[in-house]
Amino acid sequence: MSSSSIRTVGALAVCTVAATMSLTGCGGSDSAATGGTPTSVKVGLITKTETNPFFVKMKEGAEAAAKAQGAELMTAAGKFDGDNAGQITAIENMIAAGVKGILITPSDSKAIVPALQKARTAGVMVVALDSPTEPQDATDALFATDNLKAGQLIGAYAKAAMSGKPAKIATLDLAPGVAVGKLRHDGFLKGFGVAEGDPSIVCSQDTSGDQAKGQTAMENCLQKAPDLNVVYTINEPAALGAYTALKAKGREKDVLIVSVDGGCTGTKAVQSGQIAATSQQYPLKMADQGVKAVVAYGKGGAKPSGYTDTGVTLITDKPVDGVEAEDTAFGLQNCWG
Repeated sequence: MSSSSIRTVGALAVCTVAATMSLTGCGGSDSAATGGTPTSVKVGLITKTETNPFFVKMKEGAEAAAKAQGAELMTAAGKFDGDNAGQITAIENMIAAGVKGILITPSDSKAIVPALQKARTAGVMVVALDSPTEPQDATDALFATDNLKAGQLIGAYAKAAMSGKPAKIATLDLAPGVAVGKLRHDGFLKGFGVAEGDPSIVCSQDTSGDQAKGQTAMENCLQKAPDLNVVYTINEPAALGAYTALKAKGREKDVLIVSVDGGCTGTKAVQSGQIAATSQQYPLKMADQGVKAVVAYGKGGAKPSGYTDTGVTLITDKPVDGVEAEDTAFGLQNCWG
């Protein structure tokens, strides 16, 4: 996922272990409420933030899966997108609580690795959700969208939609050091058929996936290249920020905006024509499969390994030849947030 920089209210939310070592689920749910028993498998989920709809849906999926599996779920989230220190604290707390496995969407793909190595050394299975670590084998497994493919889909779509018209591209990216942002960016360029540094790329700005920062980035790009005509955005909040800036300049109808995520708000923006197309991903599926993998391991099964693709679908109401897509009716049936 890509991720918005919407800030979490309050301190890092982490479940705590009582003196009797019985685990209480976040949000006030005890083991009975989540279907757990004193001997049930304990599963940890650490997301980037608590307020981003993508991670809200991921948590809901984990809660539902834990209840169905009779597992206990311990959750934590960073104060903001990029809160590596908060995620490290959560990992340490979960190891102490005796979780069998940790599911994590790493805020910093490289900086989190030493903490994950400690968890694995302690016998805790670690699965990355949505975003891979660097290196990817710092976790036992990865359940995620193929973010390179997600970028390629919208890149190929944008190329076809331009119908041979010379492109002047602005890329509104995530932030340095985040694998998901680089994969989507690189995928878009590959799908569009241009290399990094190509003169058709007239502006690149980081947005942290935030709507307000997306608007500022677009304003900066319009100053630098007022005749730009294609905008790639890391996610839909950044895309809506870009749309606001373009509309203020009267350019919203002649600039093609493409994005990644497939949240309900973003899918509605595709339906209304604010965004031409988006690549939809499925956070609930990531969480569901992750919880099931931890429970299976906790009951004596093998650890998962390698990469499991949880799917991506191009969503648009203006299809182009050669790029497979579904319409916004499908998108709204499968969106999140």
